[in-house]
Amino acid sequence: MAGPSTPRATFYFDLGSPYAYLTAERISAAFTDAELEQPEWQPVLLGGLFQHFGRDSWGNGPEREAGIAEVERRAGEYGLARLAWPEPWPGNMLFAMRVATFAKQTGRTVSFALAAFRQQFAAGRDLSEHDNVLIAAAACELHPNAVAKAAGTESVKRALRGATDAAAERGVIGVPSIVVGEQVFWGDDRLEEAVAAAS
Repeated sequence: MAGPSTPRATFYFDLGSPYAYLTAERISAAFTDAELEQPEWQPVLLGGLFQHFGRDSWGNGPEREAGIAEVERRAGEYGLARLAWPEPWPGNMLFAMRVATFAKQTGRTVSFALAAFRQQFAAGRDLSEHDNVLIAAAACELHPNAVAKAAGTESVKRALRGATDAAAERGVIGVPSIVVGEQVFWGDDRLEEAVAAAS
């Protein structure tokens, strides 16, 4: 059980990341099983982190095929349904991540993120298409008109940029990352380590 001095963990995610999807499907149960406070889910723009650290997605490089096979292998190990890859992947997640930021402001981060991740990687629906994002929003009772309007506001844009910059300052170079105090656990395979650190 976490003591009073144990800082709350933060789970950084971008809806375009299949490894973040694998973590999103498992993280709540992992923290519950360890009798820990649930982590804060923080949307960040992976493209912004890439820019900050001069990196690019493995999905755009020579490791693409091997990476896809590895994601599918892990999904099978975790008992998740076989992944359905959207076309194109990776896609442009800017609108989706602005909606995730708005969902956070309305207290629906987890429900929206899971609905959107499942649209993308369980149903194979491209979240670059605004309609697919709005379907995920509707699933957690966020009205499509309100969502579309909010995603275009300066406050939401600023909040997403600010969260991404703050993550970079904490040493988050990619997603999924779980930060516990000063420790950054980057990668779907570091979930158990992050839970242990939070304990």
